[in-house]
Amino acid sequence: MTRGTMMVAAGIILGAVGITAARHDEKHETVRALAVREIAEKLDGKETNATAVEVTFEPGQAGASHRHPGPAFGYVLEGEYEWAINDHPAKVLKAGETFYEPGGCLHRVSRNPGKVNTRVLAWVLHPRDATNRVIPEPKR
Repeated sequence: MTRGTMMVAAGIILGAVGITAARHDEKHETVRALAVREIAEKLDGKETNATAVEVTFEPGQAGASHRHPGPAFGYVLEGEYEWAINDHPAKVLKAGETFYEPGGCLHRVSRNPGKVNTRVLAWVLHPRDATNRVIPEPKR
């Protein structure tokens, strides 16, 4: 692993811990960074990383609306996951189902509608120099 990759991985882990701690009182999802990989493909001509995260929601928990600087791919590991992007209607995905979010789209619904914990594995592609992998949507 190169020093740059290790620095990015450490930054993501510290950022995820900070986000989790900051949101603890708000009862939002818990995000755990799993891996960061440099990939050969480029986004808008920029060197790119792929970051894997595990997101856990307790029953009834919801995430804040946000965007990503690149595309995201997700897989529901367990539970049910209510998900919607842009102006599309919300869907409830079950364990074993997948989703795709184009880069920059609004991930407006992210919630556990069930009675057991929900776990989602997500891969986000993003420029290596991106300062934020999750861009919160301003509150209206």
